[in-house]
Amino acid sequence: MPPFPPVDEQLAYLRKGAAEIIRESDLRERVERSLATSKPMRVKAGFDPTAPDLHVGHTVLIRKLKHFQDMGHTIIFLIGDFTGLIGDPSGRISTRPPLTREQIDANAETYKAQVFKILDRDKTEVRFNSEWLGKLGYEGFVRLAAKFTVSQMLEREDFHKRFAEEKPIAMHELLYPIAQGYDSVALEADVELGGTDQKFNLMMGRQLQRDYNQLPQIVLTMPLLEGTDGVQKMSKSYGNYIGITEAPQEIFGKVMSISDDLMWRYYELLTDVTIAEIEQMQQTVARGAAHPMKLKQELGKRIVADFHGRAAAEHAAADWSRMFQKDETPEDLRLVTVKFAEVAAPNAGALPLSPDSGDRVGNEGPMVQVRLDKLLAAAGLATSVSDGSRKVKQNAVKVDGELKNALVALVKLGSEFTLRAGKKMVKVSVGD
Repeated sequence: MPPFPPVDEQLAYLRKGAAEIIRESDLRERVERSLATSKPMRVKAGFDPTAPDLHVGHTVLIRKLKHFQDMGHTIIFLIGDFTGLIGDPSGRISTRPPLTREQIDANAETYKAQVFKILDRDKTEVRFNSEWLGKLGYEGFVRLAAKFTVSQMLEREDFHKRFAEEKPIAMHELLYPIAQGYDSVALEADVELGGTDQKFNLMMGRQLQRDYNQLPQIVLTMPLLEGTDGVQKMSKSYGNYIGITEAPQEIFGKVMSISDDLMWRYYELLTDVTIAEIEQMQQTVARGAAHPMKLKQELGKRIVADFHGRAAAEHAAADWSRMFQKDETPEDLRLVTVKFAEVAAPNAGALPLSPDSGDRVGNEGPMVQVRLDKLLAAAGLATSVSDGSRKVKQNAVKVDGELKNALVALVKLGSEFTLRAGKKMVKVSVGD
């Protein structure tokens, strides 16, 4: 018999962080049935491989899958290699550009490698929806589409908005919710997880399952995680993401940059810490018995450990402490080599050494003049030259520990020096 915990204990854990459960009474019945019959629920979440890597915002659903897995249920990690050819229209104001089969297959392989940093590989069922959608054929899709009306499709908020604004809706986009709904039929899902923007698609699964004489799945939606700015949803396009393949120091530093209020949201959606434990931590902070920074450091270590292991997490935390609490240089900073021609200040060239110069790096020549805004962009510490300029004006830039508030600085050609912008630091060598 599977080691199912008591019903109320399961529900408390599965409810954590959920935006909506349709319907919670059905979920209780399904959990009770699995306990009585020793048969685990089948729980699915689909991911279209539209990009080569994931950020922690994507892992909100993956972690909720893990919670069901922890409770002894069967997890289905569904890779939408067929629906990825259509492109999910959720939250889109325009049609997605189609991907090639080669792009989808390559991305799918990276997804499989990344999700098993959270899920138990041996207990996870990995499926591709081309298994059944590819076999439907033209007649099968026509019969499937006949179960729905155009007016039903236009009830979907993003379709309705685009229709009202006279923005195009491609015919294949209308097929996406239907195809996703059929996934639930093919897999005989008891529960489907998705973001709040996926609700329409998830409900299609319930309707289709009724048509195929199956019990309608329970729909559990999870909120869209805010990015490090605490405003926009996490997205690479907004530059507020934490990539799960990023270096441990980079992940830890980004976690430490979030606000104290956002920290609790991350604890809820990105860790296995229970709500009761989170509330206890909040109480200790409120009465002054714990400092938010210490709890944020623990959060950072938890997130890094998920993707790089505990040892890497401890090392990243120690590096961060040396850099920002003790103002020391970490042991293994990334080295960036930049060509002088790319960052040279106007009319810059090698300068004679000046023993009384206070704005230079190194103590022997040749010295050269560089634009710090260009250097920051080239070193990956700024998203653009203009962003680098803003960082200099905000007094956020240091060279070898010395604050720089002018756009032009002197550096020693060919030598290594530390370049820091806010909470990010690298080693830089400017060469010919």
